[in-house]
Amino acid sequence: MALRQCPKRLWLEVHRPDLREDSASTEASFQVGFQVGDIAQRIYDPEGRGTLIDVQNEGFDRAFARSAGLLDTTQPIFEAGFSAGGALAFADVMLPEQKDGKQVWRMVEVKSSTRVKDYHRDDVAVQAFVAQSAGVPLTSIALAHIDSSWVYPGDKNYKGLLKENDLTGEAFARSEEVKGWIAKAQNVVSEPSEPTANTGDHCDIPFECGFYGYCSRNDPKPEYPVYWLPRFPSAKRRELAMQGVHDLKTVPDDLLNEKQQRVKDHTLTDTVFFDAAGAAADLAAYGYPAYFLDFETIQFAVPIWKDTRPYQQITFQFSLHTLDASGQLEQTAFLDLSGNDPSELFAHALIGACGKHGPVFVYNAGFEKARICELAERYPYLSEPLLAINTRVVDLLPIARERYYHPSQQGSWSIKKVLPAVVPELRYDSLDGVQDGGMAMGAFLEGIHPDTSVARKAQIEQQLLAYCNLDTYAMVRLWQVFAGRTELGL
Repeated sequence: MALRQCPKRLWLEVHRPDLREDSASTEASFQVGFQVGDIAQRIYDPEGRGTLIDVQNEGFDRAFARSAGLLDTTQPIFEAGFSAGGALAFADVMLPEQKDGKQVWRMVEVKSSTRVKDYHRDDVAVQAFVAQSAGVPLTSIALAHIDSSWVYPGDKNYKGLLKENDLTGEAFARSEEVKGWIAKAQNVVSEPSEPTANTGDHCDIPFECGFYGYCSRNDPKPEYPVYWLPRFPSAKRRELAMQGVHDLKTVPDDLLNEKQQRVKDHTLTDTVFFDAAGAAADLAAYGYPAYFLDFETIQFAVPIWKDTRPYQQITFQFSLHTLDASGQLEQTAFLDLSGNDPSELFAHALIGACGKHGPVFVYNAGFEKARICELAERYPYLSEPLLAINTRVVDLLPIARERYYHPSQQGSWSIKKVLPAVVPELRYDSLDGVQDGGMAMGAFLEGIHPDTSVARKAQIEQQLLAYCNLDTYAMVRLWQVFAGRTELGL
């Protein structure tokens, strides 16, 4: 599968694994995969009769020998290893079946995604080929992925979490294709030096490659990279790169829309674009009290709370700043680290904090509004006051996009980029412990873990509160600048 992404990646995986540096998001995806794999064993072996092959502790030879021996039994096998045809593979789930009086096997590959992807089909074809080449009487192969519409009934009952897709005919029909991949892979691995390959979009498709830092070390390092252009098509970027154009300075103006041209012009001249009159006009209609709201959420591939779905965004924290007509600013916060589903308490606290009148400013309204709609659906008795909040939501992001740009934003209007540009004294990197949404999710998971000490939990609570507080205070300060209310001593 590494070969399918990039031959150079395959060579490095085999010969220079020390150069691989996986990102935090890649490591997190590995953990999700392990978790889903563990749940799959419970789903496919509810009586606990099966055997798990542990190749890391047993070694390859022992793992292959044990797997072959277990094919004569009538118990499920997990991570069974097979070696044949110049390749090796480990099957997530092997299930014994009877056909015409003989024992045969059904293979299930388990993925933590919510649908079948093209590279899954390649993976399954490889697994089927290696198993059959090793002499396994394999009659079918399926891919099981997470059913995102499934609702967890609680009590650790995960039956229904996985949805199977039969890929038998397709996988079996690709044996010659797989032979070609394996032959090519063997040739690549046998080369004394790494293949030549340029970096590009393939470095992130279908996976973020851990060798990117190594492979890109000699890439052109433009002062103003083309990828700073917002919503600039990747096909155009590739075309420019082939022409040796890597810097905004040499991107033709006729390829750019108005927003991209603005980014180019103000980046190259190191000047700030600020349509102050337009921003003030955008905000002039909104009175007081003014509310500034931000949510933090968590999602689980395998739900841990009853009546929630896989990958559902669960709100666990909010910060709300309230500004009255006299310029008085107050902050309200909600954070639940009890380990219980925080959703209903969150909804009650939100309704109580937001009052009934006045604009509710957010940054990227689609996110908060969607979460409020989900809460209204889960708790119909709170639907009316929750949806009433949504009618008051005002998004600051479109105003920032249309009215403001600072070269330090590097083509982005995320609040993490806009805030230090507009209000330099406020920075997320000055926070202790939690500085972005990913870190907030990690801190929350640690905070609700039963093994986390009381002292550490208190520290996490303060870090999360400080982070979310900055998110909404940042919006207050952005509003202040955009509305032209600099006389307010905020």
